Amino acid sequence: MSLLDWDSPLSIVAFAVTSVAVLLSLVKYYLYVTCGKLTTSRNMEGKTVIITGANSGIGKETARDLAKRGARVIMACRNMETAKEAREEIMGETNNNNLILKNIDVSSLASVRKFAQDIIATEPVIDVMIHNAGVAQGFNNKSTADNLEFTMATNCFGPFLLSHLLIDLIKKSDQGRIIFVSSKLYRLGYIRRDLSNLNPLKYFSLFPVQLYNQSKFVEIMYTQEMARRLAGTRITVNALHPGVVDTGIWRNVPFPLSIPFKPIQMCFRTPKEGARCTVYATITPELETVSGKYFRGCKIEELHSRVENKEMQQKVWEKTCELVRLTPEDPKI
Repeated sequence: MSLLDWDSPLSIVAFAVTSVAVLLSLVKYYLYVTCGKLTTSRNMEGKTVIITGANSGIGKETARDLAKRGARVIMACRNMETAKEAREEIMGETNNNNLILKNIDVSSLASVRKFAQDIIATEPVIDVMIHNAGVAQGFNNKSTADNLEFTMATNCFGPFLLSHLLIDLIKKSDQGRIIFVSSKLYRLGYIRRDLSNLNPLKYFSLFPVQLYNQSKFVEIMYTQEMARRLAGTRITVNALHPGVVDTGIWRNVPFPLSIPFKPIQMCFRTPKEGARCTVYATITPELETVSGKYFRGCKIEELHSRVENKEMQQKVWEKTCELVRLTPEDPKI
């Protein structure tokens, strides 16, 4: 009996499995060839870089690349156990002992403030601030101790507050950079004109990752508004899409969707490939005066017009200042 005998159930199953395997291989190859190229071998000795979520995934690979280039890397992590393992691994590979572990939970305003106080007390200057830590919840919706929605607090409000608290140190750099690791899924996000879904404590959606999309939409709004407010300084602010990357962020895919999702996940970019655009935005000399942009595949991509509404960006900014409880004594952007 031939496998091409269409009367045979075995032949039909074999054809289906082969077709799926070929399709997934083509997708993986496409994601690989479109992740962009790094054309600079720039050394980062003498530069201090903060990376949130540097204990795994894209953050860890970004830390590894910058450590190879001689940077002083502050690995700002919530899980200190995995952070210690990541630090030892990177130090052993790069022979760079200038990797510093600091604890932070970006979903907690108190933790962000404590971390910032520590950095201000110990670091004379910050050259690059990479907001990499993020979460993608499934159907779960929960609030933090600060009465903030957890996904928005982690992906938006914490990074917003941290940027403000450390802005004076970043201004001391001869060319400071603030980078938001975002997502192309921002295109599926939105913020209502009355801002009622900026901090959606009472939230329900049939679309499991809508909160994630919404948070990435807001991240890019921050990028645009922050870039305008820092115009004329030596600080640039940009966002980027790392691609569809196989990281721990997918661990919240709910059952039973997780079953068919596993083979699809195998064709995603590796964390090393996903970190390429972050490293590009961090080290490329030609970007020293480029600000308020969105990168994909190591090049600028046009943003959807909905996210570029300046009036809404300003409203979101001002409301976020209230939500993160900025005080008159805090540094301002």
